[in-house]
Amino acid sequence: MTKKYRKFDPSFKLEVVKMIKDQGQSVAEVCRDLGLGETAVRRWLQQYESEMLGQAGIGKPLTAEQQRIRQLEQMVRDLKMDNDIPKKSYGLLCPRIEVIHTLVHQLQRKAYPVARVCRVLRISKSGFYEARQRASQKRVISPVVIKLRAAFAASGGAYGSRRLREVLRRQRINIGRFKIRALMKENGLKPVWKRKFVHTTNSRHNLPVAPNLLERQFTVTAPNQAWVADITYIRTGSGWLYLAAVLDLYSRKIVGWSMAPHMRTELVTSALQLAIAQRAPAPGLIMHSDRGSQYASAAHCDLLHRYGMRQSMSRKGDCWDNAVMERFFLSLKMERVWLKKYANQAEAIKDVTDYIMRFYNSERLHSTLGYRAPNEYERLAA
Repeated sequence: MTKKYRKFDPSFKLEVVKMIKDQGQSVAEVCRDLGLGETAVRRWLQQYESEMLGQAGIGKPLTAEQQRIRQLEQMVRDLKMDNDIPKKSYGLLCPRIEVIHTLVHQLQRKAYPVARVCRVLRISKSGFYEARQRASQKRVISPVVIKLRAAFAASGGAYGSRRLREVLRRQRINIGRFKIRALMKENGLKPVWKRKFVHTTNSRHNLPVAPNLLERQFTVTAPNQAWVADITYIRTGSGWLYLAAVLDLYSRKIVGWSMAPHMRTELVTSALQLAIAQRAPAPGLIMHSDRGSQYASAAHCDLLHRYGMRQSMSRKGDCWDNAVMERFFLSLKMERVWLKKYANQAEAIKDVTDYIMRFYNSERLHSTLGYRAPNEYERLAA
């Protein structure tokens, strides 16, 4: 004979569970009063607790409607937790990844799940853990960084990524320019300068003006074919110091220079005489300058004629006709003068002479020369 089991309505089961849960009655008391088996009542309790956690009840899977209700309840709980994360405070933070990782770490200590916080802050969870692992390890400075710092210091803080790349290549370290830029930024290697401009020559005069023989032909095939000259100024604590320089277009080498606290004709003639003494050029050399009264003076013109040089002058108000000389002066200011504060003119003369002889002519890599220094370029071409 088959045993018959009693069937109970779900609402009846729920009322029984509420008597135990809400009214505090024991399972034994409820079963004795209602004539129920303890095994069945305990199974109803377990099913109720499972359903409250969003799970299917024991022996009875959730219906489609119940599943939808559970999903909506879980979404509500997720949204509530997301709203607890201080989004507005995050928006006010600096968007550096290190700051975001610090925020994630602080929220993790307050029992917020890392995966959820990373999702809300729109960062990678693996990236967060990798950054935390790197921070826990002892940082080791690579040999490349050490040599990069040394090259930057040797240039007086003047070299950018292109020239530093060439310096490292000469040391047999092949590294890209953009990687060097990243390392420079990471190590705070940044050339700092600001541009200034002051007129140093006066072209409003009645002296004879020479034609423009150079015509911006800044590339020549041999030394002592064409020189360019100009004057610039240097600020010191005891007044202005003026520099007249002569540059050979072949190697971009400074072949003559002179410094004085004035801009009289002797300043430019002294620079030219030094260039002649060092290079002994053959007649026919083109000597190009602007239209300043110093270069149009009788003393300067006589010196040119004495050594058979052909005088050339820029067009009126056109600095591009003497662009190579202007670029040298800009490099001098950027890489040395604007980084210093000279107490007096003697200190400035010593430092500028060091820049020209030790650094610019001997060491500074010039992009036009295939990243070689002027002295090296002339030596290899000889």
